[in-house]
Amino acid sequence: MMHVNEGVFEALFVSPLQPSDRPTPETIAEAIGTMVRRLGAAGCTSHTAEEFGDHPEEAAERMRWVRQLVGDRCCCLYLPTAPPKTTASAGPDFLPVRMAA
Repeated sequence: MMHVNEGVFEALFVSPLQPSDRPTPETIAEAIGTMVRRLGAAGCTSHTAEEFGDHPEEAAERMRWVRQLVGDRCCCLYLPTAPPKTTASAGPDFLPVRMAA
C-alpha cells in the first residue's frame, strides 16, 4: 500500500512543473490533480521509476525539490478517497487535491 504523500510526490515529480515556474500552492495542487487524472497513481509511479532508472542523479535532485516544495508550500495535502457529494456542482475543473489547514 502506498502512503498518500508518496503518491503526491510522484504525481508532482512527473508533472511539467519546474523550479523556475515559482509554483504557488494552487499551481502545485493543479499539477498534482492533472497528473493523477492523466496517468493514475500507478502511471505516476511507473514514470517516476523509469526516470530514476534512466537518469538517477537528475531524478534524485528533482525528487528532493518536490519533497521540499510540498513541505514548504502546501503544509498538508488531502486526497479524498471518494469524491464529495458536491463534485457534480463543482464543474469540470474540480481538482481532487486541495489544501487542508
